[in-house]
Amino acid sequence: WELALIDAALAAGTPLLGICRGMQLLNVALGGTLVQHIDGHAEVPGVFGRHGVKPVPGTRYADTVPEETAVPTFHHQAVDRLGTGLLPSAHADDGTVEAIELPAGHTWVLGVQWHPEMGEDLRVMRALITAAS
Repeated sequence: WELALIDAALAAGTPLLGICRGMQLLNVALGGTLVQHIDGHAEVPGVFGRHGVKPVPGTRYADTVPEETAVPTFHHQAVDRLGTGLLPSAHADDGTVEAIELPAGHTWVLGVQWHPEMGEDLRVMRALITAAS
């Protein structure tokens, strides 16, 4: 049902923000694949950690958050092969794709590997609200 919701949002042109597993599902919905396990992105099992994320210049995410930031994170899966049309828009220091998006000219679609709703930096959440208003 989650893949059907993503498909429906994309078909309707509804702004879409995929958070953590939501980013992974967005990638899979567009034909991408996942790395089934990575180390170093969950400090203590069951507890959110933090690590740096660097935006890719020229992306929607970089327009929203232009500088490197530390983000609240807890994940062990990540994007492997990008889904059709998706661009990487942020990376962790180890090269892991931390944000994906559809490029300008498409509906506002962003996926982030971390939990922006859990941190103090609300720019990603504000960008979704702005896109939806």
